[in-house]
Amino acid sequence: MVARVNTVAFQGIDVLDVDVQVQISGGLPAFAVVGLPDKAVAESRERVRAALSALGLALPPRRITVNLAPADLVKEGSHFDLPIAIGMLVAMEVLPADAIAGFAALGELALDGSLMPVAGVLPAALGAAAKGRGIICPAATGGEAAWANGPEVLAPASLLQLINHFKGTQVLSPPEPKLAEDDKATPLDLRDIKGQETAKRALEVAAAGSHNLLMIGPPGAGKSMLAQRLPGLLPPMAPDEALEVSMIHSVAGTLAGGRLMRRRPFRDPHHSASLPALVGGGQRAKPGEISLAHMGVLFLDELPECQRPTLEALRQPLESGRAVVARANAHVTYPSRFQLVAAMNPCRCGYLDDPAQGCGRAPKCAQEYQAKISGPLFDRIDLHVDVPAVRPADLSLPPPAEGSAEVAARVAAAREVQTRRFAAMPPGRRPRSNAELDGEALEAHAAPDTAGRALLTDAAERLKLSARGYHRVLRVARTLADLAGAERVQRLHVAEALSYRRIAPGR
Repeated sequence: MVARVNTVAFQGIDVLDVDVQVQISGGLPAFAVVGLPDKAVAESRERVRAALSALGLALPPRRITVNLAPADLVKEGSHFDLPIAIGMLVAMEVLPADAIAGFAALGELALDGSLMPVAGVLPAALGAAAKGRGIICPAATGGEAAWANGPEVLAPASLLQLINHFKGTQVLSPPEPKLAEDDKATPLDLRDIKGQETAKRALEVAAAGSHNLLMIGPPGAGKSMLAQRLPGLLPPMAPDEALEVSMIHSVAGTLAGGRLMRRRPFRDPHHSASLPALVGGGQRAKPGEISLAHMGVLFLDELPECQRPTLEALRQPLESGRAVVARANAHVTYPSRFQLVAAMNPCRCGYLDDPAQGCGRAPKCAQEYQAKISGPLFDRIDLHVDVPAVRPADLSLPPPAEGSAEVAARVAAAREVQTRRFAAMPPGRRPRSNAELDGEALEAHAAPDTAGRALLTDAAERLKLSARGYHRVLRVARTLADLAGAERVQRLHVAEALSYRRIAPGR
């Protein structure tokens, strides 16, 4: 008899079906797991043996073969423990085969038979629901599996509870969908920042259109403070966005408590982060920081201090909205539609324009330091803003009258205008914000009036703007018009958008 249990393997956030086949046959006692298992899967036989022993069940002294089909797909992760254990129980006739047939199972076994949480339960549950199957997962991840609305979700705390459920001696209650709790801490507010009105305006524009932003200024000017307050200006995620973002974090194993995310992610990796950590990959391909920041903000402080190959790897995801990790043993794609916010000093010492602490190697120091940011990457950033040092007189002033709540209200109104504008477009090509406008949609919705087009054409020649830079100015101008409540992009909006455009450093 061959017992069969459904489970899954992950390729990016895509779910691939895996058929776990368990056979107990005659021969010398052995326990073999075949089908390209990695080290964690191969070790599952010891966890399964110990978990069954903890329940008072001994493996028969016969040859046990576990095949993970398809055999040419690499199987990674500890979530194969539970389907292998269930297959063993069916082969030993402890559980009926027909009761298991309508489920997909995943979970890690502890030595005492309890079930430990694993990554990827949310996309696995969604994939199972699409095929009309239920899902069996650990109790700790039942909250995320419940969002799939599948035929049935079983979330036992231990293998014994699962056996009792199928035996009819215990009934497992369906888990409730869980949402991440609101942060009880006091939110960061723009009122904390004194001065820097130009930078605050650029931050508002970036939030309203989901534009990339680069802030250049001396140490202590408030660049990091401004970036940390951007999440407080962004609108909450729509349900489909929350599900998409939570799927990525579920695969990465960072979905806290199995709760669906409700806040846009804000990721701020250290500038020493490696290329696989930022873009994704590694020996076992996992999402990188740019994918964990999907639908949210990726903040890179001290931008020129990042490794050059790591920065250059951002160019393709910034354009396409996805990260493609191609390795000898893996080729996966992760969504990466993030908003880049970066900060840097004007030179290595940071005091290029300060007469009291002037840079001794200016202007060469600034040219060399800023040239670490390549022209193509610089061209992909919509807004470039100088953040000057704050004067002591500004620090003694009372807090500004306008805070994050007032700015967030204007941002929400501008985003609502964009949502209504794009509602008639096909779902597969529908942009979520002005930053994603392209092609015919850009020309249709962001075309300036006659005076604005003349200004943009003249400025493009004088500033030597590339085609990409030209279009990014149009997108920013469209956002400025939305913030002003204007139906058409006007010359004033184009002029302000051009003021946020700098010539690439070192050129």
